Amino acid sequence: MGVKIHPTAVIDPNAKLGSGVEIGPFCCVGPDVSLGDGVVLHSHVVVGGHTEIGPRVAIFPFASIGLAPQDLKYKGEPSRLTIGADTVIRESVTVNPGTEGGGMITRVGHHCLLMVGAHVAHDCDVGDYVIMVNNATLAGHVIVGDHAVIGGLAAVHQFVHIGPHAMIGGMTGVERDVIPYGSVLGERGRLAGLNVVGLKRRGFTREQLQNLRTAYRMLFEEPGEGTFAERMDKVIQQFGEDAGVGELLRFVQRDSSRGLTLPKPGNGG
Repeated sequence: MGVKIHPTAVIDPNAKLGSGVEIGPFCCVGPDVSLGDGVVLHSHVVVGGHTEIGPRVAIFPFASIGLAPQDLKYKGEPSRLTIGADTVIRESVTVNPGTEGGGMITRVGHHCLLMVGAHVAHDCDVGDYVIMVNNATLAGHVIVGDHAVIGGLAAVHQFVHIGPHAMIGGMTGVERDVIPYGSVLGERGRLAGLNVVGLKRRGFTREQLQNLRTAYRMLFEEPGEGTFAERMDKVIQQFGEDAGVGELLRFVQRDSSRGLTLPKPGNGG
């Protein structure tokens, strides 16, 4: 399949274009950019920096991809940005590459949906099948697990880790790590239970959901039942073989500079 380039587009001759690439009016593509097979830049899209975009990614007008990060420590180092296959990037989205202080790379996984005005800052690592709703923003060094949903106008603080299958409500400020499968709501995010709707949509069985619910209650809704470490030991003893609960426990036990998002006082935690 041939490449289709609108005559008003400006494409550096050193850019690498896969088969079937379509580049619409007034797009700009820099010299260190690689566009995979079937990538579509609809119009007025800018792709710069050391950026690799996977097959069949669609990018809509006025998106700015791979340009210099908004970090005062950035000194022009040749950091990178990679975007996985079949991801959709809607209008006015911005995605920045990494920095020397964060590993030199920003990653966005495959089959993601970044809706209008979403922002992924430097050194973020966004998993697969992640949805960022309109104007959701990730500060630098944020990690987002697979299948997570970041609600509209939500803002995630730098270095926060959001676990897989988590749901962040609209207009929520997230300052601490979010457990896998968790649901976080509020002006300053508080853990509000599990993302049950999302888990059902992804085929979690009734037994898996019940195990996660019970483990969640033991950890976060029964604070009078011993220390947190003692409650964790009970969960390990009861559900040590459950894969979902195991993922939750590993996340809670990991080292973190931000701490955990917990339920509102009086509602567990």
